[in-house]
Amino acid sequence: MHAIAAAGLAVFLVVTGVMHFLVPGYFRMLVPAWLRREQLLVAVTGAAEVVVGALVLVPSTRPAGGWAAAVLITCYLVSHVDALRRARPDRPRLLERPAGAVTRLAVNVLYIAWAVAVARSAA
Repeated sequence: MHAIAAAGLAVFLVVTGVMHFLVPGYFRMLVPAWLRREQLLVAVTGAAEVVVGALVLVPSTRPAGGWAAAVLITCYLVSHVDALRRARPDRPRLLERPAGAVTRLAVNVLYIAWAVAVARSAA
């Protein structure tokens, strides 16, 4: 089961990282405006996700990859907390409403737990 969880996390990270390059506009809109340099941040985080996913995939680097994934996804909480702060019930997009922003935040906390579980089970 641990290998399946690790492989799933690795695929998730690599696919999400590649998507940063295929649909960068979506990921740019997730970057808080006050961070600026959205295009650069999307490219860097996309590349980081691909590298971290590869680390998780290889058994000998899996513990480091799992912890790196947890740190990387934790950094994304800034975006989700900012979205929650700006959320309004009258916004047209679900992710910009309070329920959508809370869901984004909760899902990312689960991703962090998944990465930590992979890191611990691989150590």
